[in-house]
Amino acid sequence: MNADSGTLNQRKPRTDMRTRDLINQAVALVPAVGLQRAAEFLASMHVPAEIAVRTLVYPNRRRVG
Repeated sequence: MNADSGTLNQRKPRTDMRTRDLINQAVALVPAVGLQRAAEFLASMHVPAEIAVRTLVYPNRRRVG
């Protein structure tokens, strides 16, 4: 592990508040419309697929604040 990588639990500060808000909307929609529709919403809003999958499929990997 090099000095730049830090620990696995360290994350960069969030800078993209728009994506944060879209992810929060999609996560809130899952119980009502399902995972597929929430994913389609994020795709239509140009949220990167990696982020959409991580937040919808692996909710324990979401940031806390």
